[in-house]
Amino acid sequence: MCVKLIGIKNIPLIKKGDNLSEIILKALTKDGLQISNQDILVIAETIVSKSEGNLIDLDSLTVGEYAMKISKQTGKDPKIVEAVIDESKEIIKVGPDFIISETKHGFVCANAGIDESNVEDGCAKPIPHNPDMSAENIRVQIEKETNQQIAVIISDTQGRPFREGAVGVSIGISGIQPIWNRMGEKDLYDKELQTTSIAVADELAAAASIVMGQANEGMPVIIIRGIDYFEKLRDITAGSKQIIRPKKFDVFRD
Repeated sequence: MCVKLIGIKNIPLIKKGDNLSEIILKALTKDGLQISNQDILVIAETIVSKSEGNLIDLDSLTVGEYAMKISKQTGKDPKIVEAVIDESKEIIKVGPDFIISETKHGFVCANAGIDESNVEDGCAKPIPHNPDMSAENIRVQIEKETNQQIAVIISDTQGRPFREGAVGVSIGISGIQPIWNRMGEKDLYDKELQTTSIAVADELAAAASIVMGQANEGMPVIIIRGIDYFEKLRDITAGSKQIIRPKKFDVFRD
C-alpha cells in the first residue's frame, strides 16, 4: 500500500457562512488537483467552527465563582476557564495550567477542546457543535459535485494520557467506519486475533497532521489517498461516537 498525504493550498482565511465544500473544490482547481474515488479528506476543526460561526466572545462571558477558583488553581485566564466550564459536561481533573474535562460531545480532553490559536483576538474556538454532521454535510456535497466516493474526517489536536505532546485525532467522521475490528483475523504465526480494534480514523487524522501543521502553515485540509481498506470500512451512517469509551469502562476516572 502506497499512501499519499496531499496538502491543499489556496484555502483562504475562513469566516462565518463560508461554504467549505465549495472553497475546497475551488482550491483544488487552483492547485491543479481533483478528487479521486476513495480519497479521505481530513479537515481541521478550526475552519469548521469558524465557517459555522462557532466562536466565543470572551468579553461577553460572566465569570462565576467556580471559574475563579479553577483560575487560581491553574493560572489560566478566568474567562477561558468560564468558557471551558460552559462547554463541559464534567470537569474531571484540574492542575497547574491544565483542565481535563468531558465536553458536551463526550470527548475527554484538555480545556474542553477550546483553542485561542488561529482566531481573532478576544475570541476562543470551541469544538464544532456536531462534528459528525459537519463532516457529513461536506462529504455529501463534494460527492455530489465530483461523483466520487470519499470520506471526511474532522480533526483536532489533543494530548494523550501518560504521554507528552499532542497528536491529531478525529472528532467527526462521515463515509467510513472509525474503528476497524480485526478480531478473528490471523497474525503472521496463524494465531487468531482476539481483541484487536484499530482506531483508523485517529490514525488517519494523526497522519494528516504531519502535513497540516499547528502554526502558520495555512494547510487546514489534507487529502489522504491510497488507503486500500476504504471499501472494507465504507459506511455513510458511521460517526465518531464509536471512538468514545463509555464512562463505566474508564478506569482512570474517579
